[in-house]
Amino acid sequence: MNRRKLFPPVLLFFALWCGGAVPAWSEDTTQEIHQADSARKPAEAQPCAREGEKFEVTRHTLELAGGGLLNYTATAGYLRLVDESGKPQADIFFTAYTAEGQTEARPLTFAFNGGPGASSMWLHMGMAGPVLAMTEQKAPAGRSVASNPFSWLAYTDLVFIDPIGTGFSRAIPAENAKQYFNTKSDISSTGDFIQHYVGRFGRWNCPKCLAGESYGAMRAAGLLRYLYENAGMEIDGLILISPALDLNMIHQDISNDLPFMLFVPSYAATAWYHKKTGPELQSGLSEVLAEAEKWAVEQYLPALAMGQRLSSPDTDRIAARLSSLTGISEQLIRNRNLRITRREFVNELLRLQGLSLGFMDGRTTQRTTGGGFLDDPLMVMTIESYTGALNEYMRDVLHFSPGMPYIFFSQEANSGWNWGTVFSGDDAVESIRRAFNRNGRLKVLAAAGYFDLDVPYFASTYAMSHLGIDPKQAANIKIRFFPGGHMFYTTSETLEEFNREVATFFTDITGT
Repeated sequence: MNRRKLFPPVLLFFALWCGGAVPAWSEDTTQEIHQADSARKPAEAQPCAREGEKFEVTRHTLELAGGGLLNYTATAGYLRLVDESGKPQADIFFTAYTAEGQTEARPLTFAFNGGPGASSMWLHMGMAGPVLAMTEQKAPAGRSVASNPFSWLAYTDLVFIDPIGTGFSRAIPAENAKQYFNTKSDISSTGDFIQHYVGRFGRWNCPKCLAGESYGAMRAAGLLRYLYENAGMEIDGLILISPALDLNMIHQDISNDLPFMLFVPSYAATAWYHKKTGPELQSGLSEVLAEAEKWAVEQYLPALAMGQRLSSPDTDRIAARLSSLTGISEQLIRNRNLRITRREFVNELLRLQGLSLGFMDGRTTQRTTGGGFLDDPLMVMTIESYTGALNEYMRDVLHFSPGMPYIFFSQEANSGWNWGTVFSGDDAVESIRRAFNRNGRLKVLAAAGYFDLDVPYFASTYAMSHLGIDPKQAANIKIRFFPGGHMFYTTSETLEEFNREVATFFTDITGT
């Protein structure tokens, strides 16, 4: 794989967006996912096309995990964004899946990864779409994808969006892409696409949901406000996957105590997995996590808040307990003023074994240190197989070949991203808070992995418990954690387990 030097370490925090390795399904479960009816319908058959828009429509059948067949239509192609004068601004690529024979009450979910700079490939081909990229072994008969019996298509129609500059999405002209590499323009262009899609395909009156992973969760939160204020559109459901809602919960700095506290449970989970926790913490993972969460909130954070005023006996007590929970030496903890960064943690825990940990999943290891997140062990497991599978799938199954490369991740967007002051983490949380206060229908499902060393799972608990909303509204929030990393759905077991949560979520949305 061609490797390049990536962006500064601070931006690594936000390069969270991917899908992971899913075991190949057996030949029995590998359905004839492309069969049913591959007859194409011309784009002209759709109403209200803007000049330059094009897509291909095919029909397929999916065998669901609970039994039964689902007939669906796949639409792959472009919708065009224009300014008020009608001048083309961008062609946004999307892949949509709609179940056939359903009522108008069927939900519609817009899904995207994060980065910023990531295409939707990982959520599309790794979790929610009707097919899965094959990663652990070659697909039967040379296929690169298998049927996904846990696809969200069982509960909702799906639209996977590639933001401008990623996937096949391009600015017009292409060199204008940089103007979209900022949080404000990213949210507005995605929101304009959603508004255009809903009108283009007649979906104004159905329940609408957003699903975003990592930085994509921040985008989703911003869209709650943008869609309401600019299109009068309320969102019924929000799925936040390993969400990076507030950058203050991620960026570890000597003047910011909060992320050091939030990372402790993830450190403890990882140390437990590698058998590096203290002897009193060798029981089950759930017991270790309960102790780590309680101690971090009740003792560690107050101690950090004391700063240099903390007494020597209290410093010794905190250092000893933190060492026992994380497997990092007391001396190093003292030398770092009781604050261990995640980079120090991944480099130190298994240093004597000549290993460092992966950021995306602390259970993974590698012999080298440094490099960018594309070199992370979990990423290495997915990039080649996912990109190969998606490109073949687009060409051979969905019959869409735009004659340009699919940009699975834009390093230009990520390294040059302008965060500005328009949409900070506080704004993301505030956008969710406002949505709850005006929209009694809104449901939220937040999910994360215990071994995530990029965005700590405990940050989801903290963010969702600090919305300041009415307890009755808070009952519409569900938080679920899984034994995985940033892409916790990377095994068939967790994929199936998360699918059950998703099924319940959409049942709550529709009330059926």
